Amino acid sequence: MALAVCLLFDRRTERLIRELWARLEGKGIRTLESHTHGRHHPHLSYAVMLEWDLAGARTALGDLPDKGGFDVSFQGTVAFPRGRAALAPAVPADVATRQETVAGVVVAAGAMLHRHYLPGRWVPHVSVATRAAGPALAIVVKEVADVLPLTGTVERAALIDSSTGQLWSLPGVP
Repeated sequence: MALAVCLLFDRRTERLIRELWARLEGKGIRTLESHTHGRHHPHLSYAVMLEWDLAGARTALGDLPDKGGFDVSFQGTVAFPRGRAALAPAVPADVATRQETVAGVVVAAGAMLHRHYLPGRWVPHVSVATRAAGPALAIVVKEVADVLPLTGTVERAALIDSSTGQLWSLPGVP
């Protein structure tokens, strides 16, 4: 599947996102709670790799300076093709630069990035629904709107294998 460089949230933010997932699941809408192996973490991905060298990526990312956590403000819903829906966060301006740095580092370490994570193409988002086309999308938008505005804090980063949920913590937040 994929290996992602993920930004992970503090406990409060993670709990609020998981509660949103649970409400949507209760309405019959698939979320990351039930997607594939069911061990997904609420996250904001900096980079999604389709091909990679795990050891090389871990080493390269571990060499990046810790830029520290940051606050996000969720302002709405973003809808992607094939029924994917996500929270749309406002992030500090330097986060786009951080993302480009991370993308460049993993590519230099031999990874092939998904095209949506190439520098200049990244759309920050936190996945909510995996298949919410048509009428289901309206339910997602309403449920998200009912919890907005929502603020959260990114406090750590990890590499996560999307096929298994295995997580390798990074020493800081790039």
